[in-house]
Amino acid sequence: MTAETNPVLLRAESITAGYGKMAILHDVTVEVRVGEMVSVIGPNGAGKSTAFKTIVGFLRPTGGRVRFDGQDIAGLRPDQVLHRGLAYVPQGRIVFPQMTVLENLEMGAYIERDGRRVREALERVYALFPILAERRSQKAGTMSGGEQQMVAIGRALMTTPKLILLDEPSLGLAPKFVSLIFDKLVEMKRAGYTMMVVEQNAAKALAVADRGYVLELGRNRFEGTGRALLEDPEVKRLYLGS
Repeated sequence: MTAETNPVLLRAESITAGYGKMAILHDVTVEVRVGEMVSVIGPNGAGKSTAFKTIVGFLRPTGGRVRFDGQDIAGLRPDQVLHRGLAYVPQGRIVFPQMTVLENLEMGAYIERDGRRVREALERVYALFPILAERRSQKAGTMSGGEQQMVAIGRALMTTPKLILLDEPSLGLAPKFVSLIFDKLVEMKRAGYTMMVVEQNAAKALAVADRGYVLELGRNRFEGTGRALLEDPEVKRLYLGS
C-alpha cells in the first residue's frame, strides 16, 4: 500500500481550541495516514503549535473531535495519549540538562516495563543517531542545540510510538543541524515511522512531506501533497518567500 491508501491513523476534525476564552483554532481539520510524513506550515500565530497541544491533550478542544487509532482521544491527558502510542516532541529542545544522554533516553521509556523492549528501542535510537551512542555518558546540558534536539527526538522514540508529533524541530538550530534534522526525518520515514511536523522552515518541510497543511489565523488555508503546495503560486507568494 502507498501512504495515500493506508488507513487514517489520526484525524483531528473541526477543532476549535484556545486559551481561556480566546479561541486560537477555528474548525481546523488535519489527518495523518499510516506511514505518512505530514507537514503543517503557516505564519507565526497561525495556530500550528496550538493544534498539536490540543491533539496531545495539553489543551481541551471546545469543539470538534480527535480520533487516533480508531479511538476518540479528545480531552484525555497527555500521559493517557502517550500510552495509546502518540508521542510529542515539543519545541525548544527540552532535555534534562543534568542527566546523561542515556538517562534522558531512559526517561522516554518510563511507561515501558519490559526491559528487553527498552533495550531494543535504545538500539533503534542509536542506529538513527549514532552520536547519541558515542555521547551516552555525557550530560545533555553540555551538548549543542542540534545534539540536544536529537536527544529530544530519540527520547520520544523510546516508546516505539505509532505517531510522532514534532513541533518546530529545526527552530533555532545552526544551518548544518537544520539540514541534519531534516535528513533524520526522512530517515525516520524510511524506517517506517509516521510523523506530523510543525515547521517554520516551510520550503524544507514541504519538500520532505507526503502531504501538507497551511494554517492561517487559526484556520485551514491550503492543503495538498508536499509537491503540489511547493509549486502552488499562491503558497509560494504568501509563505515561501517567492
